[in-house]
Amino acid sequence: MLDLETCYRVLELEPGATLEDVNRAYRDLVFIWHPDRIPKDNVRLVEKAQEKIKQINDARDQLRQHIHKYGSQASTPTGATATPPREHRSGPYYQSNPYAYRSYQTSREQQQGSSYSQPHNHTYGTYSRQRTAAPPPPEPPRTTPPHKDMSGVNLQGANLSEKDFEGRNLSHANLSHADLSDAFLHRVILHRANLRYANLFRANLLQADLSYADLREANLIGADLSGADLRGADLRGAKMSQGNRLLVKLTGARLSSAIMPDGHVHP
Repeated sequence: MLDLETCYRVLELEPGATLEDVNRAYRDLVFIWHPDRIPKDNVRLVEKAQEKIKQINDARDQLRQHIHKYGSQASTPTGATATPPREHRSGPYYQSNPYAYRSYQTSREQQQGSSYSQPHNHTYGTYSRQRTAAPPPPEPPRTTPPHKDMSGVNLQGANLSEKDFEGRNLSHANLSHADLSDAFLHRVILHRANLRYANLFRANLLQADLSYADLREANLIGADLSGADLRGADLRGAKMSQGNRLLVKLTGARLSSAIMPDGHVHP
C-alpha cells in the first residue's frame, strides 16, 4: 500500500489537493500512460506502462478514500496510509468503484462497534443507554452523472467539458452540439449515439464503443480513439486532420464499414 506522500507524488499533486484535483490528475496521467497507446511489440514499454497505471490507480483510490474521510485540507503524518478501498472494479488496472457509497465510522466506534449498551448504576435505579453511529457525512460533489445506464439520455448542447463518463452506457443518447472537450470517455458505450457537431477536442475515447454512431461534422482533433469500435459510424465532414496530417489517434481502432470524412466507406 502506498503512503499518502507517495500518492501525491505519483499523481504529481501537492498535499491538500481537492477531489477534483485528484480526478483531473488521474485522467491526465491515464491518458499519457495507458498501455493501449503503446505499440504492442515494445514489450519493455508496455510492462512499464502497466506498472505505472497500477501505481496511478492505487494512488487515486487511496487519496479519494483519504479525502472522503478527512477532507482535502486534513493532514496526515508522513508514512501514514489512507484507508484501503472496499469496493473493487473488474479489469486488470482498476482497484475500486469511486461511485459506490461508503460507510463512515469514528475511530472510537471502530474500536467499540457502531452501537453498544452500557449499564449505569445510579441512586435512582439502573438503566441502559443505547448509542448509535452518527449519520455519514454528505457525499462529495461528483463530476460525473450518478448512474451508469444513461442510454437514450438527451444532452443536446450540454457543456460536458472535462467530465468523467468512464464505462457509462450512453447508447442512443443525443449529444449533438455537446461540448465534450477533454472529456474522459474510456470504454464508454456510444452505440448509435447522436454526436453530430459535438466537440470532442482531445477527448479520451480509448476502447469506446462508437459503432453506428452519428459523428457527422464532429470535432475530433486531438482525440484518442485507440482501440475504439467505429464500425458503421458516420464520420462525414468530421474534423480529424489538418491538411494531410491526421490529428486523431486511431491505433487498433475498428473502422470496417465506417463512412470516412471524405465520404468513402472504409473496407
